[in-house]
Amino acid sequence: MFLYQIVVIITIMKTRLDEKDIAILALIQNNSRLTAKEIARKISIPITTVFAKTKKMEDQGIIKGFKAILAPEKLDSGTAAIIFASVSYGSPAGANPTSQRVVAEEISKLAEVQEVHIITGDWDLMIKLRAENVDAVGRFVVDKLRCIKGIEKTLTCMIFETVKETTAIALPLRKSILLT
Repeated sequence: MFLYQIVVIITIMKTRLDEKDIAILALIQNNSRLTAKEIARKISIPITTVFAKTKKMEDQGIIKGFKAILAPEKLDSGTAAIIFASVSYGSPAGANPTSQRVVAEEISKLAEVQEVHIITGDWDLMIKLRAENVDAVGRFVVDKLRCIKGIEKTLTCMIFETVKETTAIALPLRKSILLT
């Protein structure tokens, strides 16, 4: 009986995407300003189906939101860097050790920061930021990042040129996929 309940719960949590769902996702990843009418025309389905499928995918958290992609070089943020950071886990006697997640959350609050990732390997965190110039990146690292409690050391890698930068997720070409 207990095993049956687990299987039922797992089955309820799965989402099936058909080829029309995948086509809608592909179109809106490329251009989220397309109207439901334009999407319906492009994939030959009724506009009401586009609305229903899009709403369902939003409700299920598959579509997290729609955002404008800005040109950083036109907004005094044309300089990009990736910064690796180590977290100091040691703590004074009696104090709680530093949490990698807490440090990542603190970093994520800084305006220049676009991404913060908890990673494996020699470094604990990978941070992507945009700033006005190299000097601004330096000021960020010295005056803000290294002042966060728990940061032990950093390594800054300046980005010379971006060949590909996207938020798109590669979608399968199968007629139907099962997401868990």
